[in-house]
Amino acid sequence: MRILQPVLAGAVMAVVGFASSFAVVLAGLHAVGADDRQAASGLLALSVAMGLTAILLGLRYRTPISIAWSTPGAALLATSGDGVTYREALGAFAVTGLLIVLAGLSKALGRLVAAIPVPLAAAMLAGVLLPLCLAPVRAVAELPRAAIPIVLTWLVLGRFTATKRWAVPAALSVSVVAVLLLREPGAAATSYLPVLTWETPSLSVQALVGVALPLFVVTMASQNVPGMGVLAANGYRPDLRPILVATGAATTAGAPFGGHAVNLAAITAQLAAGPDAHPDPSRRWIASVSGGVFYLFIALGSGAVVSLISTSPSLLIETVAGLALLASLGSALSAAVQEVSSRDAAVITFAVTASGISLLGVGAAFWGLLSGLAYAALTRRPSPAVEGDKEPTTPVPDRPLAERKSRTTASN
Repeated sequence: MRILQPVLAGAVMAVVGFASSFAVVLAGLHAVGADDRQAASGLLALSVAMGLTAILLGLRYRTPISIAWSTPGAALLATSGDGVTYREALGAFAVTGLLIVLAGLSKALGRLVAAIPVPLAAAMLAGVLLPLCLAPVRAVAELPRAAIPIVLTWLVLGRFTATKRWAVPAALSVSVVAVLLLREPGAAATSYLPVLTWETPSLSVQALVGVALPLFVVTMASQNVPGMGVLAANGYRPDLRPILVATGAATTAGAPFGGHAVNLAAITAQLAAGPDAHPDPSRRWIASVSGGVFYLFIALGSGAVVSLISTSPSLLIETVAGLALLASLGSALSAAVQEVSSRDAAVITFAVTASGISLLGVGAAFWGLLSGLAYAALTRRPSPAVEGDKEPTTPVPDRPLAERKSRTTASN
C-alpha cells in the first residue's frame, strides 16, 4: 500500500485541482473572446503543459514540485478582459510567460516583483476575485432551483474538515446534474474529442498593460510565492529559478492554443508535499510526477467538459467558480488589511480593482495596483532624522504662545 500511496495522492491532487477550478479558467477564456472550441483547446493546452512540466521537474529534482494553472490569473481574465480580442489575449499570455522566464533568469526583475508590497498585491487579487465570488448570490436569486442545491452541497461538505477539499468537486457534480436538467433538447455542442486550436497571437498596448502585467504579478504573488512557501513548510527548498524558467516557457508555448499561465501549485501542493503523500519525504516526488501523468489523462476529457458546459446557463458555471474562489478571496482580504501602515493603500487598490473600470482601454487591475502604489508613495513617512539633525524641542522665544500650545497639543 505504501508503494501506491504517492500515486493515489497524485491522482487526488490532479482531480481536485482540475475539478475545483476549471470553471474559473473557462469563464476567463470566454471573457476574452474564446469560443467553445478555443476554450476546449485552452483547457487541453493547460492540462498538457501542467502534466509535462510536473513530470520533468519532479524527475529532474526528485522534489514534489506540483504544477497548476493560474486560477487567480483566470479570474483576472474573467473580470478584466473587456475590450481585448482573443488574439490580443493570446499575445498577452505569451508575454506573461516570457516575463516569468525573465524573472527566473534576471535577479533585477525578481527584485522588482518582490518590491511590490504584499498587501497591495493581495488587495488587487481580492478585487479581481470579488465579482466572481458574487456569482453564487446572483445565481440563488436568478436560478434558485439549480443554484440552491449547488450551494447547499458546498456548504455541507465544506463544514467538515475531512471532506472539505471535496466540497467544490461535489458542488460541480451537482451542477452537472443541473446542467443536464436545464439543457434544451437538441442543443448544439462542441466536439467531445479534444483538439488543439492554433491562433496566431497579436500584440497591443492595451492587452500588454491591462492583461499581461497584472497576470504576471498575480501569478507570481498568488501562485509561485505561496507554492514555494508550501514546499518550504514541508522541508523542501528547491531553487525557484529553474522552476520559473520551466513554467514560463510552458506558458509561452501554450499561449497560441489558449493556455493563459502555468505555475507552481499553491493549495493542492500540500497533497503531494505533505505526509499524506508518503511518510518518507524522499518518496513524495512520486506524487507530483503521478499528478502530472493524471493531468495528461484528464486533458483527454477537456472537449467533453466544454461540450457539456456550452449548453448550460453561464451563471451556473460562474457559481461553481465563485464557490471555488471564496477561500482565496478570504485569504487575500486578510493579507491586504493585516498591516495597519498599508491598509489605506490596500483598500484603495481593492476598491479600484473591484470597480471593474476601464480607462484608456486598460482594465481595472492595473489601475487598482497603480492607485495603491501612488497613494503609498504620497503618504510614505520620511525616515527618522539623524540624531544630530533633529530640530530643538525647546520652543523658539519669538514664536507666538498660541502656536507653541497648538504644537504641544498635536505632539501629545
